[in-house]
Amino acid sequence: MAHVKIYGRRDVWQDRRGSVSDAVHRAVVGTWGLPEDKRFHRFLLLDADDLVAPRSKEYLVVEILCFTGRSREARRALIAAFYDDVAPTLGISADDLEVIIIESPPENWGIRGGSGDELSLTYRIDV
Repeated sequence: MAHVKIYGRRDVWQDRRGSVSDAVHRAVVGTWGLPEDKRFHRFLLLDADDLVAPRSKEYLVVEILCFTGRSREARRALIAAFYDDVAPTLGISADDLEVIIIESPPENWGIRGGSGDELSLTYRIDV
């Protein structure tokens, strides 16, 4: 399971949400093997004054919230995909992209009326 939160400036990213979502999803599907139909993305777009960082106006923060269980190599591969594929696709520099993977045990998630550790997934998280 993985949910993605995307933070950026509204005036820069509002009209580009589709291309951002597509690029991010390709990275997660390609490196972690999530099914194509498992896209859970939330855009938290902020006014210019509400995102303070020593970066350009294209600065983008991506948080991947996921079940624990992926190997260090899988996490590093996802981060590499963001810098090798996502940033160039979006036309931003590596300095303007930050990726944060936040892991939580499945039993800490409530999904479809039950605890996440009770789910029967069609894909592996122990990659």
